[in-house]
Amino acid sequence: MALSHTDFPTPGDGYDCRMVREILDLVGDKWSLYIIATLKDGPVRFNELRRRIDGISQRMLTLTLRGLERDGLVKRSLFPTIPPRVDYELTDVGRTLLAPVMALVTWADTNQDIIQDARVRYDAG
Repeated sequence: MALSHTDFPTPGDGYDCRMVREILDLVGDKWSLYIIATLKDGPVRFNELRRRIDGISQRMLTLTLRGLERDGLVKRSLFPTIPPRVDYELTDVGRTLLAPVMALVTWADTNQDIIQDARVRYDAG
């Protein structure tokens, strides 16, 4: 088995390791992947996002959405209704994350039993 892409950018040439690390930290945090995957089919209201993502608190959803919005991955739309309606959707650049995010989600789903068995064996001895 060989890595197919090992030509990582080198410092200089406009590559900033810290910036890349910040971006990877954001999209790889505990909740961002779930949010991106949940928004894959189009705009979703805040409370609906919260219902669909098991275990996320209102505060954590708010903070994560703000970070994704700040980085241009999620767009927030406010509708002047009573009560106000807020929808979130992926931007064009956010949609480019769907393939790698869904690949990770699929991989995790496919391998969860194998990983759980490995953890049990490791913890046992």
